[in-house]
Parts: sequence; C-alpha cells; structure tokens
Amino acid sequence: MLPLNIKIDRTQRLLRKLEEDAPLLARRVAPLAPEHQRAAKAHVAELAAHARAELQKLVEERSIWESNDPGPEAAD
Repeated sequence: MLPLNIKIDRTQRLLRKLEEDAPLLARRVAPLAPEHQRAAKAHVAELAAHARAELQKLVEERSIWESNDPGPEAAD
C-alpha cells in the first residue's frame, strides 16, 4: 500500500493536469458531434469531482493520523 503522502501527491497532480488540460480538451473534442462533446466533458468533470473527493478523504485521513501520533518522547 502506498503511503498517504504519495497518494495525496498523485491525486493533486491528477487534478492539476485535468485543470491545465481543459482548454486543450475543448479543442480536441471540437470536431465531435455535440452530444459526444458533452459526454467527453462530463466524463472529465466527473473524474475531477471524484479526484477532489478522494483528495479530501486522504487529507482528512492524514490529519487523523497526525493528531493521533504522539510523536517522539524524550528519554528519561
């Protein structure tokens, strides 16, 4: 299983790539029929929404782990 920070980094990278690709996606789907354009854009929007939800879950999970971690204790 991947460490939480790696999962968070990968999810953030995916979101960033999807956002950066939006103008190019519009150009790539322009030759398609309108219903196919809508379907492609809806699929990307759904993927981004799922990634945002996953990122939120991972960040919450990390904060729970960090709050439960007492950290190193001084030796007696």
